[in-house]
Amino acid sequence: MIFIAGMTIAVFFEFLLIGKKNKSRPEIILILWMFLITLHLFIFYLWYSEEIYHYPFLLGVSYPFPLLHGVFLYLYVGTLTNQLPKRKTFLILHAFPAVVMYLFLIPFFVLSADEKISIFKSLGAGYELFRTISTFAVSVSGIVYIVWSSLLLRNHRRRILDRFSYQHKIDLQWLQILTWGMGGIWLLVLFTNDTVIFMGVVVFVFMVGFFGIRQARIFPATTEPMQEDEVKEKYAKSGLSDEQAERLYRELTRLMTGESMYKKSELSVDDLATRLNVHSNTLSQVINEKAEKNFYDFVNHYRLEEFKRMVSDPKNRNLTLMSLAFDCGFNSKSSFNRHFKKITGQTPSEYIASVNTP
Repeated sequence: MIFIAGMTIAVFFEFLLIGKKNKSRPEIILILWMFLITLHLFIFYLWYSEEIYHYPFLLGVSYPFPLLHGVFLYLYVGTLTNQLPKRKTFLILHAFPAVVMYLFLIPFFVLSADEKISIFKSLGAGYELFRTISTFAVSVSGIVYIVWSSLLLRNHRRRILDRFSYQHKIDLQWLQILTWGMGGIWLLVLFTNDTVIFMGVVVFVFMVGFFGIRQARIFPATTEPMQEDEVKEKYAKSGLSDEQAERLYRELTRLMTGESMYKKSELSVDDLATRLNVHSNTLSQVINEKAEKNFYDFVNHYRLEEFKRMVSDPKNRNLTLMSLAFDCGFNSKSSFNRHFKKITGQTPSEYIASVNTP
């Protein structure tokens, strides 16, 4: 049975997380979320197999659960990318809709077992308004939190490009899978029935189990992510004059060309800020404003120009393209090819052919 398989995978993945030492806050959130998903699947399986009527105390318990899945997605993405509000007490408010639903269900919970079973078998007779409101609330909640999480992910991707000159160790696929997976489930919620929805949940659990075990770090181990309060109002109050920005930019370009800093494959904005004795946010501001590029494009521009110079040198004709690319600071074939095509409109091989054409 597919639902049993889904529960098994969810439990297995959860035990892997529980058994991990020094669990991070995102991992704790994921453990709680996996528990909620497992319990939700279990109660649905009892309903699907009509065994739920042997456990009438479980009837109605899972009704508010859908209001919490989007919350867990938001908390997980927000915690993992360090974008949750500074005042953590406000996070409790995200559980408010689910709490309200439970309060509305209190009159149902105090009914006798026979009365509960009768209501369920009559498809919620007497609770039509509650079902309508709860269905609407679940639909809106899912859409809001999925869009919200997607915006956090997009914002995080921009922050990465402003701080790192590479992406191969900063894997966002895991968060994309969670967000898109939840989006797929909510499409099923809007347009299909419960059986199809929970089949989708099982597929989601398989995805979480498979990709979760293989997930990479969202930030490199040696670098802390930029705090939100560090970039409050972007650079509006940095106090950096245009003259100071111009001077700092000249120092930066001298450092890049004179010491070929771009050849450091895992160069970050913090590395350059330390060398220039300025705050990394100040340096990021200068790069954005003076070079009109994010940090990733700024550094890779130097790498690309160095590659062009090296590939045109007859002494390097015995070297492969990737060998030259690595010498220039690139450390991923896919990122090199992607950036080269983005800037030149050609693949590296096409570029070599064009410059060698008589």
